[in-house]
Amino acid sequence: MTYKESFIKFMVDSGVLKFGEFTLKSGRIAPYFINCGNYKTGAQLAKLGEYYAECINEHGLKPDTLFGPAYKGIPLSVAACTALYNKFGTDCNYCFDRKEVKDHGEGGMFVGKTLEDSEKVVIIEDVMTSGKALREVLPKLQDAAKVDIEGMVITVDRAEKGLASDKSAVQEVFEEFGVKVYSIVNINDIIAALESGIIPGAEYVDKMKEYRKAYGVD
Repeated sequence: MTYKESFIKFMVDSGVLKFGEFTLKSGRIAPYFINCGNYKTGAQLAKLGEYYAECINEHGLKPDTLFGPAYKGIPLSVAACTALYNKFGTDCNYCFDRKEVKDHGEGGMFVGKTLEDSEKVVIIEDVMTSGKALREVLPKLQDAAKVDIEGMVITVDRAEKGLASDKSAVQEVFEEFGVKVYSIVNINDIIAALESGIIPGAEYVDKMKEYRKAYGVD
């Protein structure tokens, strides 16, 4: 089993990936739903970090620092940073932002590594729906230092058109900011896992393909 296949099974076993009929925030009726809020144990977080590390390693990313946008990205960046060291011997820094600038103690907007010019940064997030998180954190990072955003890593790329565009959020942020988004898996990987029996739910294959045909991007 590849790490991608293992991750899809992990999502199902963790109650994060479910199949059925779900009304999304967009109003679309989808045959699958991803709820990353169901990751809640130490074992799950440790394993999740390993999948991020695998994805970072697979794509040859060489970050100096992993950045986790507050709040969901904070534990994800720490888990990925730890896994990179334990699994691949890569010791990098981690950093995350505050929602508000701290005006006492050490002060500042960031916790962890102090960002420096030319520092290679990889942003760690769970999923990307509209690119809002990236749009919010990029100005903060660029105000801190002239960092090199090497990429952003998410768990799942739905590869789905936006409401007002024929492009996905991943495609839009690349066009707008030049930031490449890497995903551990995408919807095609999930369909393949259903078809091969890696996860239960073969009865949803046709609905998944129909949804992909209606809303998917190349």
